[in-house]
Amino acid sequence: MKHLISLYDLSFEEMEKILSLAEKLKRQNKEGIQHHLLKGKTLGMIFTKSSTRTRVSFEVGMYQLGGYSLFLSSNDIQLGRGETIYDTARVLSRYIDGIMIRTFKQSDVEDLAKYGTIPVINGLTDLMHPCQILADLFTVYEHKRTLKGLKMAYVGDGNNVANSLLHGCAKVGMHIAVASPRGFECDQSIVCEAQGDAKVSGSQILLTEDPVEAVKDADVIYTDTWVSMGQEAEKEQRVKIFMPYQVNSTLFSHAKEDAIFLHCLPAYRGYEVTEDIIDGSQSVIFDEAENRLHVQKAVMAILMG
Repeated sequence: MKHLISLYDLSFEEMEKILSLAEKLKRQNKEGIQHHLLKGKTLGMIFTKSSTRTRVSFEVGMYQLGGYSLFLSSNDIQLGRGETIYDTARVLSRYIDGIMIRTFKQSDVEDLAKYGTIPVINGLTDLMHPCQILADLFTVYEHKRTLKGLKMAYVGDGNNVANSLLHGCAKVGMHIAVASPRGFECDQSIVCEAQGDAKVSGSQILLTEDPVEAVKDADVIYTDTWVSMGQEAEKEQRVKIFMPYQVNSTLFSHAKEDAIFLHCLPAYRGYEVTEDIIDGSQSVIFDEAENRLHVQKAVMAILMG
């Protein structure tokens, strides 16, 4: 494990190591035990897409590990404004010990890893969101004490979150059903990759347009915003298309009685999910948000330690 670019690149053992270390670091953090696993190390954080959770969790994570984080917005560096990724990767490799990038193109992350000599972490692209899904799987494990054999139901846009959920669930042997309207399905190449891993892990993958079919007997229900960053002009059209995929009490009733609800946030109550669900007793969204911190600490400790 040299980078975290896609969950598909990781073995089951590597994912298990991340989740196990995250659990240990979280427990010890609650006990007041400090770790300086990355003392003297610097993480460069490149943001061409803004974020609340990604920036705060990585900055705090580096601080808790005894390291230093350096925020680099698109206004601070030349990436995408004339300087090649090759040059950026080679220069940053001389200054810092790791890069986290949150950007639009998956190829930018891959090229930074290809041309640099330091670990690269995919903080989010339009195609994938691996750090989020590691936090999601960790949250499910905390509440269910297992992953293999559980059913995850994702309802909504077949976006970067859904893509990485396919990768993640297939790796750990968790069944996954994705319900998306026609024209908004998950990336086909990622579906194929996940299906290959599912044959090994025993995971079952269901792709459907019917949200009820996806949610039936699910242990976990997951949704995401219908209008991602950069899609604001499509909001009115998207709301019409996705309203039948809203997670509400009627849809939730088809899941198991002890099903939990996940959302990677930010959430828009009354659109992709109703208030009674997201603020209800089965919602674990704030555990999920917190776990970004501990999972990413584990990733950074493994990659940069």
